[in-house]
Amino acid sequence: MGLAAGPVGAQQSGREAELEAIRDQIMVLQGRLNRVRQEATGLRGELEQTEVALELQRTRLAEARAARRMAEDSLAEVEDEIVGLEQRLEELRDHLRQRMIDLYRLGQEGYLRLFLSIQSEVDLLPGIRQVRYLVKRDGGLLASYEDAHAQLSFKQTELASHHEEVQGWLEMESTRADQLERLQRRQARLLAQLEREDRDLSLQTADLVDKERKLANLLDFLYGRADTPLSGKPVQSFQGVLDWPVKGKVVRGFGTRMDPRYKTQVPHNGIELVTDPRTEVKAVFPGRVLFAAPFQGYGLTAVVHHPGRVFTLYAGLKDLRISQDDMVSLGQVIGLSTDKLYFEIREENRPVDPIEWLR
Repeated sequence: MGLAAGPVGAQQSGREAELEAIRDQIMVLQGRLNRVRQEATGLRGELEQTEVALELQRTRLAEARAARRMAEDSLAEVEDEIVGLEQRLEELRDHLRQRMIDLYRLGQEGYLRLFLSIQSEVDLLPGIRQVRYLVKRDGGLLASYEDAHAQLSFKQTELASHHEEVQGWLEMESTRADQLERLQRRQARLLAQLEREDRDLSLQTADLVDKERKLANLLDFLYGRADTPLSGKPVQSFQGVLDWPVKGKVVRGFGTRMDPRYKTQVPHNGIELVTDPRTEVKAVFPGRVLFAAPFQGYGLTAVVHHPGRVFTLYAGLKDLRISQDDMVSLGQVIGLSTDKLYFEIREENRPVDPIEWLR
């Protein structure tokens, strides 16, 4: 046992250092998780929380395993000590048994008979010393037996405690493994959901780009046909004082924007207004209707050509009150709105910000 104590002690010291390092890591991860919970938002934030929680749970599982291994080492050490104590007790039992036999042979007054068996005064002092030695030895032997028995009882109690500790960590390990599995399933669900969202947003972005491209193609075609200038004062003379086509609130302004996720340029050549359904949409300036029909992705759409080679476009209408080639006057009703209106102004077929033309 003495030879094994060094390596076992070193191993236990290593286990304790490992467990302490793991617990330090748990504290760091717990702090990180708390920060993420406060700062992260949306699906990606939820996924980030889950990833940190996964790392934390893996570390907690490692803690349970390290603690269980350390408890098992302690258990094995106590078991070895118990084996040694049991061997020691067996040896002491044999010695005591032999002493009992020897004393039995001497009779009821064994030590007294041994003393009286001394034959001469010369042998008296050595005889007395021998008797005292035997009494002391037998008493020491009995004391050693009782001490070993007490140690064994203590170690057996300690062994039971280590068994409970090992079982407790085994149960904790199982619980944390189950929690880790649940978090892994949650992460898989979030990743799948995020992939679907990314795919949907990618398609939406592609649809927006395609819609703008098709509309641009239509306006290019109409511009090519509108080669005859319209008579009248150019609309540019009234830039900044034109009436709004409909009462509403601008919810999306003019200008190309960068999709933050896909880094894709998404054109937006007009403005989008939220308005009450079935509100009258009016021409912002006199002109001629070049297009009045449904258009893919925009619903009912009207395009009006004004003096100065300027186009205005009204899209997302509920119904139309004009037809192609009609001449419209200032403020004439183009149609009725849905809950939104998309409005563009193009000068020489170049998109311009409508806000700069309206008052």
